[in-house]
Amino acid sequence: MTTPPDFLPVTHADGTTRAIAYRFTPAAPGNKGPAIVFLPGYMSDMAGSKAIALFDWAKRHGHACLCLDYSGCGLSEGAFADGTLSRWRAEVLALIAAKCAGAVLLVGSSMGGWLMLLVALALEAIAPERVAGLIGIAAAPDFTDWGASEADKALLAAGQTVWEDNPYGPEPTPTHPGFWADGQRLQLLGGPIALDCPVRLLHGQADGDVPWEISLRLAAALRSGDVQVSLIKDGDHRLSRPADIALLLATVSALLNPS
Repeated sequence: MTTPPDFLPVTHADGTTRAIAYRFTPAAPGNKGPAIVFLPGYMSDMAGSKAIALFDWAKRHGHACLCLDYSGCGLSEGAFADGTLSRWRAEVLALIAAKCAGAVLLVGSSMGGWLMLLVALALEAIAPERVAGLIGIAAAPDFTDWGASEADKALLAAGQTVWEDNPYGPEPTPTHPGFWADGQRLQLLGGPIALDCPVRLLHGQADGDVPWEISLRLAAALRSGDVQVSLIKDGDHRLSRPADIALLLATVSALLNPS
């Protein structure tokens, strides 16, 4: 991904404004298909291998593609401790409004899979035709609930930050009480999810962070009849191996170019 980042100032409900970093490649002339929007996972950004591969593929094939860093992540302004799903959803929606005139294909990795659903529901409430499809990569809706022990939930409810070992880096991973409380308010798996677009869910069965059964629960909760789950037996949480990336790009291509 050699395209330099741009920045969009986004003002939130609390009156704060943060410059949100993004990269956008427009569609080739005559391509009226949906824009691909990639939503990274928790504490991740658009410098990850999946985001880079998707952006570069879209650019080569003439598809519009938008990648971004949430506030407090990557190149965007703000403190990670202030991040919540609601705040990041607002940033994604602001960027979609600014850069994507037509329909979008939302691709969400891990926490980005939860955010993907929240963004799609917000778009559906305004203009259902704008959501062309969803692709979840180890999607993790409701992980503030099933992903936290009762002891940690008690600490978070009391306003304390919980720190966990990070298998992907030397620094521990924080869960801040504001993020956790917001996530608890935005749970989706307890009832029907009112989305009717095509949905593809990719999940590794060797995922040590998000159980692959979560994708099955999500598939059952979605109202859409066009939902497919692909389980990769030896796939880990990141699904970033060459074969995993190839599967992701093939899945994107199939949704963009239905036969």
